[in-house]
Amino acid sequence: MSNFRAQGLAVFREMLPGLLPDDDADVDFAAKSDFAPELMDIGVESIFGRLWSRDGLSRRDRSLVTLGILIALGAENELESHFAIALRNGLTKDELAEVVYHSTGYAGFPAANTAKDAAIKAFER
Repeated sequence: MSNFRAQGLAVFREMLPGLLPDDDADVDFAAKSDFAPELMDIGVESIFGRLWSRDGLSRRDRSLVTLGILIALGAENELESHFAIALRNGLTKDELAEVVYHSTGYAGFPAANTAKDAAIKAFER
């Protein structure tokens, strides 16, 4: 297992507990999908292993940046997970509401409303 993969799995387990087995074992994501089976491997290694593991920003700050980008992209499928991650990374619901409000000026009301819906789902987890 590469160092980035090991780091990525550790970060993923910390930020999204319960989605992967809790031990240090590797996970065969490719066996779980017939289409684009390597996508999760790429995400774990490059996004969680390389980006979320860097020292330049705190995880809290990375959550703010990530939410802003995902809201602007209208990445509805990812927003719910990242609102949950943001809570785990120390952001409060009031701060997350401010992120949603602020996004109306840059990404528009529809994107902010989509983010609001995703946040509500994340808070209900």
